[in-house]
Amino acid sequence: MALNNDVNRLGRILGQVLKEQEGEAFFDLVERTRALVRDVRSGGDPAELNALLSGLSEHDASNLTRAFTWYFQLVNIAEEYERVRVLQSRSGVRAQSLAQALADLKAQGLSAEETEALLARVELELTFTAHPTEMRRRTVRSHLEDVARELPDLERESAQERVAAHVEALWRTPELRRLRPTVLDEVKGGLNYISTIAEALPKLERDLSGAFREVYGRETAAHVPLRFSSWMGGDRDGNPFVTPEATREALHLHRERARELLLAAIRRAYTDLSQEEEEDAAEGSYRAELRTLHDAVRDGERVELLPRLEALNARLHAEGQARTARHLLMPLLSAARVFGQHLVSLDIREHSGQTGAAVAELLRAAGVEADYLALSEDAKLQVLTRELRSRRPLWPAGEALTEPLETVVGPIREVQAAARQVGERAFGHYVISMAESVSDVLEPLLLAREVGFRVLPVPLFETLDDLQRAPQIVRDLLSLPEYRAVLSDDLQEIMLGYSDSNKDAGFLAANWALHEAQRKISDVCRRAGVRWRFFHGRGTSIGRGGGPASRAILGQPAGTIDAGVRITEQGEALADKYSHPVLARRNLEQALYGVLLAAARPAGDPPADFMAAMTRAAEASAAAYRAFVQDPEFLAFFERVTPIHEISRLNIASRPVRRAGAPSLQNLRAIPWVMSWTQNRANLPGWYGLAEGLDEIGPELAARMYAEWPFFRSMLGNAQMSLAKSDPLVFAEYLTLLGTDGHRLADHVRSSYARTVAAVERVVGGELMANEPRLKETIALRNPYIDPIHRLQVELLRRSRSREGGLDEYERPLLLTLQGIAAGVRNTG
Repeated sequence: MALNNDVNRLGRILGQVLKEQEGEAFFDLVERTRALVRDVRSGGDPAELNALLSGLSEHDASNLTRAFTWYFQLVNIAEEYERVRVLQSRSGVRAQSLAQALADLKAQGLSAEETEALLARVELELTFTAHPTEMRRRTVRSHLEDVARELPDLERESAQERVAAHVEALWRTPELRRLRPTVLDEVKGGLNYISTIAEALPKLERDLSGAFREVYGRETAAHVPLRFSSWMGGDRDGNPFVTPEATREALHLHRERARELLLAAIRRAYTDLSQEEEEDAAEGSYRAELRTLHDAVRDGERVELLPRLEALNARLHAEGQARTARHLLMPLLSAARVFGQHLVSLDIREHSGQTGAAVAELLRAAGVEADYLALSEDAKLQVLTRELRSRRPLWPAGEALTEPLETVVGPIREVQAAARQVGERAFGHYVISMAESVSDVLEPLLLAREVGFRVLPVPLFETLDDLQRAPQIVRDLLSLPEYRAVLSDDLQEIMLGYSDSNKDAGFLAANWALHEAQRKISDVCRRAGVRWRFFHGRGTSIGRGGGPASRAILGQPAGTIDAGVRITEQGEALADKYSHPVLARRNLEQALYGVLLAAARPAGDPPADFMAAMTRAAEASAAAYRAFVQDPEFLAFFERVTPIHEISRLNIASRPVRRAGAPSLQNLRAIPWVMSWTQNRANLPGWYGLAEGLDEIGPELAARMYAEWPFFRSMLGNAQMSLAKSDPLVFAEYLTLLGTDGHRLADHVRSSYARTVAAVERVVGGELMANEPRLKETIALRNPYIDPIHRLQVELLRRSRSREGGLDEYERPLLLTLQGIAAGVRNTG
């Protein structure tokens, strides 16, 4: 009820602003369009609506799109605040909270000591990435954040007037970026959410200690196992703008933001820890210590913050000041523990082709190997292991690196400098994308040796073939004494790519390949006596591994979460999860709940008949998917029924939408691939091929797998969400762009969707999303407002494609529709 009231008030405010800014006639156009769309969705004749839209001027089409887009932006703010309101009103133990996690662990038989050991063993690391990036400009986000702050008092006239002022300003504010964001823009955008996360952290620490006392009846020294890292400024794969200079700027910004955060926390703690007055205090007083730390941080000195603050914490407890420690020192202690002076750990990601070329140049310059890239894998390994046993540099001393070599080696030098300034956590790992062999993983070690810096390489297995070969690659890697000497006692991290595996083999086959890769790699590491952790490259959409984090973590194979989990947090997910401290706390506790419960499960394979059925299903599904996307007519069909060309014009990220080479489905990045199908509401990457897989399993066995197997239940839960967000009625409008061609594939997609819905509903025993009625209702409520933007997009695509240079002419209104639909479905890719 409160949400409906907020939405109605915001809608009336927007309507009033539209009347004032554009006139009664335009407001009537908005209302008429909305009424006609409702009628058509209810089965009415679309002729009047089509005539209205086809007769719109470019100006009116743009403004109509903007009006419905702003409605969604305001509704999204209202929904976020409703989540905050609900969370704040709840009492007792919340589902999927830290308290629930500890209660569940105790119920499973874990003692207090075993639970503490689990908390010490695992870690949840969240990695901010810049793709697909938040579509809204920072100026727009700032206005919307101000609107959100007024929502608690929205029934008051004064608050409504302030909201109207922001809406009025927003109506005249350009929504679209004139320029593509720089790498530093992306870094700044991602770091905006650190302050709300920092506000949530001490509450999580108190949640954990309080829950431990409640469940186990004693205090604990365990803390929340959480860490943050970033790719922004270090992810060089396919992004020519991530230069060594960009990496240096990102690391500098990390240090500055960390300094601001720590200084504010130290000053607050200094004010609060007043137990010893400064004039009477000994040199070792709380305030004297805090003043020393403040001055060191202010002056940019590297200082051992955490041990000194933990000593203060221990003193407070020993002196009977436990409440002071828990409430007044904890914000500073948690900030130092999680963010330190580095803020977030920056990864470097580089394509294996670039690392290989750089190593080849080094070996050639040293006279070791004239044509390294032409060698067989065995010969490469002989060269690499021989060099790893040596400590000699390969590049001539004192000679400047060539430009290609500097672009690859330079970022390593930058993270080395940052680690010297603020500690080793300034740098995370070196991720090798498209890792297809052991040599791909070893090559960065030689590059880092040239700088005199140790890196831990993380192979990223992306395609279906890569995932299937991954266990053998990891086995061969861990069998090398030269590599084990570098790894030492550290854990081996392995990154799994959700996007490219889905684009390569389809939804079901990719999910199964990821499951099997984890299960088999875990066994390899366990046998090798090496601790490991999987790094999940998940996106926001189902086709890119999206869905609720706790459900995804609990759906991982038993026994595969050894040292914890690492997950990417991408694009608009940052705003959705971390725009408010209450939301940040809730999302973090849900993810931690999943990690702790999943990590406590003993290793063990699923039932043999389940695994055999999934193997058959994956083969059938992949065959169906590949037959579809490899159809000779598919690429033309895809380009006609989706706005893929228009997406390439949208300035939402510094990264190009395609990798180098002639345009093809293979070099199209997974994000625009998924975004294209999201825009036309087919959502094909989130379900296509599933029906064929379920047919192969059979309904009775599939129903048992859904009831008994967390992985299968998680997979079908995500598929239900994707199918529910699909809309055949909207997709039918995009199919009108085909003209006389492509109808064979159009009919095939529509029949496949109907078959998939029926197959999933048979397995789950009811309608889609029957167990998530609120989400189902939200989708239904949004349709009447998002339908006009879809229909406007189709009309504008038809106009722009009907003439030479039409995309240039209609670029702005088309890009507005892309942004409006993204706001409506809350998903850019």
